[in-house]
Amino acid sequence: MYDLKKQGQELAYKVMDPIIKVLIKLKVTPNMITLFGLLLTVGSAAVLIYGAEIGDRDNHKYIGIAGWIILLAGAMDMVDGRLARLSGTAHPSGALFDSVIDRYSELFMFFGFCYYTVTQNYLFTSIFCFMAMIGSIMVSYTRARAEGLNADASVGLMQRPERILLIAFSSIATSILSSIMGGAYTYNVDWLNQPLFETISIFSIAIFFLAISANMTAIQRLNHASNELRKNG
Repeated sequence: MYDLKKQGQELAYKVMDPIIKVLIKLKVTPNMITLFGLLLTVGSAAVLIYGAEIGDRDNHKYIGIAGWIILLAGAMDMVDGRLARLSGTAHPSGALFDSVIDRYSELFMFFGFCYYTVTQNYLFTSIFCFMAMIGSIMVSYTRARAEGLNADASVGLMQRPERILLIAFSSIATSILSSIMGGAYTYNVDWLNQPLFETISIFSIAIFFLAISANMTAIQRLNHASNELRKNG
């Protein structure tokens, strides 16, 4: 799995590098790209809020639009790091700036989805969104705190790129399914008081998986770092 991820990253860099060279000539800085990614994420939240207010419950196109924006914003997270390395401007202060802005971006992203799902009366999905937000922030915080104590905590499944891809693709898939099957599609069973499956379930299942796996990753990192600190002293 690691080799596949590494190969995908190398392929992305090959596609990205000509664009990076243009950005260097235009004197675009990594921090500018980082801020642009934040603005995109805020834009995705704005789309979800707008869709929640003017759209009906069976219209999932705004989830899809937000997903595409989030995917583009996630790409900016690769661009800023690559730009810093190729331009020779990589610096700890830039890394700190990037990390802080990334946390703001995730919070804005989850705020948008929480607002949308609460407003559209997707109760369980909204709870999963909130749990996923907690897990995502704790994954990042646990690693940062551990590294501050000179312990390694870079373990676990749900790191930031995986979280962004899961949310973006499940959002886009929900929108596509809604356009094909209809936003009001439900599959019911007699013994349940609510549908077993509906169009939003594509996103709901993904966000439920993220809520569980992100919090498990945070706990895994906590245990890993704690054991390392005990061994060292």
